[in-house]
Amino acid sequence: MNDKKSAEDLIIYKQYLILIYYTEMITEKFPKSQKLSLVTNIKNNTYDGMKKIILAYKYYEKTDKLKSLNELDINLKMLKVLIRISYKRKYINSKNYEAWSKKINNIGNLLGGWIVSCLKQ
Repeated sequence: MNDKKSAEDLIIYKQYLILIYYTEMITEKFPKSQKLSLVTNIKNNTYDGMKKIILAYKYYEKTDKLKSLNELDINLKMLKVLIRISYKRKYINSKNYEAWSKKINNIGNLLGGWIVSCLKQ
């Protein structure tokens, strides 16, 4: 049995994975005209966010870790904008908008806690 921890053990990682699954499910319903623009932006932003989590976990230097976490915060804010556009253009309904936003806000709260804990070190 391996006791070594990995990024996959982080709560934020697990919550982010749920966000990815939800994003994949919801964007399948977008119109074909948006597959190469809005959907691509949403997915790239989402996957890039997961990369930032893994990088932040791997970094030893506090400055590197904080840089990655701040970049993740920007990804989340950008994702909120893209989701708001999706809602305003009626590609998703209010229930989807709320559920998606809630997932992002939850991750944002976890991220805030991680940033605070890094700053205390």
